[in-house]
Amino acid sequence: MSISDNIRFFQSQLTGTNCRLVTVTKTHPVQKLQEAYDAGARLFGENKVQEMAAKQPELPTDVEWHLIGHLQTNKVKYIAPFVHTIQSVDSLKLLLEMEKQAAKHGRVINGLLQFHIAAEETKTGLTLSEAEEVLQSDAFRSLRHVRITGVMAIATNTPDEAQLRQEFSELRSYFELLKARYFADNEYFREISMGMSSDYQLAVAEGSTLIRVGSAIFGAR
Repeated sequence: MSISDNIRFFQSQLTGTNCRLVTVTKTHPVQKLQEAYDAGARLFGENKVQEMAAKQPELPTDVEWHLIGHLQTNKVKYIAPFVHTIQSVDSLKLLLEMEKQAAKHGRVINGLLQFHIAAEETKTGLTLSEAEEVLQSDAFRSLRHVRITGVMAIATNTPDEAQLRQEFSELRSYFELLKARYFADNEYFREISMGMSSDYQLAVAEGSTLIRVGSAIFGAR
């Protein structure tokens, strides 16, 4: 199927759910991104800052750019003028740099707290206690140009559906706990980013609001 067909397929899969599609565009040329855009895709996810910064000027201004890969603090400045959401927030240090760079541009950058839920040490992310330490800090409370809108995680790369359900359920429980303790009055804290090409159906069933799909739209790289 074409890129357009694949976009429409995933949009149809999400009809009637509270979940949106983040089209993962890493390593793909702008022409393919434009094809996805023409089919209705508006949320684009990139892993690398340099690639996102190079593609952004080539595409329409209503694209919502999501940084989904690990982000070094010294690279925040390159995407601060336009990035919508940084899904991979894993430290207070990163939040403070996001605040500094967003303030320079007079804008607010959204962030998702990335948790480590996988049975793989190579995956990065916060523990629940680390996340709470960040949220309880005076430095976090002083932020004016960063808004935490939810949580994100990458599940274990496994065909074991029971394990995937358990991991997705764990992330949802973190979201619910943080919502109750720190964001009860904030409507914007509503995102649970989990699920990719191979496991998105399980993630949606467990409450995902953002699935990150690349290979199932563009084909294997």
